[in-house]
Amino acid sequence: MAQALLPVRFCLALVAKMQWKSTWRKKRTARSDRATQMLKLTIAIDGPAGSGKSSLAKRVALLLGYLYLDSGAMYRALALKALRKQISFDDFVALDKLARATHIELQPPTSAQEAAGSKNCVFLDGEEVTQAIRTPEVAQGASRLATIAGVREILVAEQQRAGAGGGVVMEGRDIGTVVFPLADLKIFLEASPEVRADRRWKEHQEKGETMTLAQVVEEVHERDRRDRERKVSPLVRASDAVLVDNTAMDVEQTARLVVMLARERERELSKAAAREA
Repeated sequence: MAQALLPVRFCLALVAKMQWKSTWRKKRTARSDRATQMLKLTIAIDGPAGSGKSSLAKRVALLLGYLYLDSGAMYRALALKALRKQISFDDFVALDKLARATHIELQPPTSAQEAAGSKNCVFLDGEEVTQAIRTPEVAQGASRLATIAGVREILVAEQQRAGAGGGVVMEGRDIGTVVFPLADLKIFLEASPEVRADRRWKEHQEKGETMTLAQVVEEVHERDRRDRERKVSPLVRASDAVLVDNTAMDVEQTARLVVMLARERERELSKAAAREA
C-alpha cells in the first residue's frame, strides 16, 4: 500500500515551526546565559574609620570570587602626590587641577603585598606606591581631599568606571549613596568608637608607628566628625543598606554574614531573571 504523502505546504509549515522553536530555544538559552552573567553583584560597603571595611571587603571578595576595589586608596594616592608637590589641602583649585592630571590604577596585590596587609597594588602615574600611601599623614590628607567637590567628582567617576561590570566589592564612606547608588547589596558597617580606635591603634603598632591609644581615639573622633559633617557626600547610611554592627564580631564572622546576604540577593535576582526569560 502506498505511503500517504504530506502536502508540501504542511511540510514547509512544519519545518518553519521547528526552525522557530530552535531559534526560540537558542534565544531563551542566550537570555538565561545573560541572566546568569548578571548575577555578579555590585556590593557597596560603607562605614566610619576603624569599622573594618577594608578587611571585610577583601574577605567577602575572596569568598565570592569577586574583585576588591579599595576606593580610599585613590584618595590616599592623590594625597601623597599633593604632599610631594607641597600643595596645600586648602588650595582647592590646585588640587582639582592635580586630580585631573593624575592617573591612579588599582590592581590585585602580589602575594608579598597581600601578606603585608595590602588590599590592592596601587599605581600613581605609573609608580607603585602601595606602601607609601599607608602613613598617618597621607591618611589625614586623603580625608581632607574627600571634602573637596571637584576632587570627589573626578575620583568617583574613576570608581564607577572600575566597578561598572559588577562582580566587585567596594568600600568607602559614600559608595552606596554616591558611587553606586543602585548597588545590588549595600552594607553599612558600624562598631563602637572605642573598639574602632583600638583596631586602628593595633594597626599602627603593627606598622611600627608610634602613636598612643589616646591619640588614636582623638583621631577617630576627628575623622567621624569630619566625615559626617562634610558638605560633599557626608557619611550617611543609605536607606536600603543593611546595618551590620561588628563590635563583638571578628572579620571572618562578619564576612560570613555578608556572604550569606549576598547569596540571598543572588537568588532573588536569579528568580527575577528567570521570570523575565
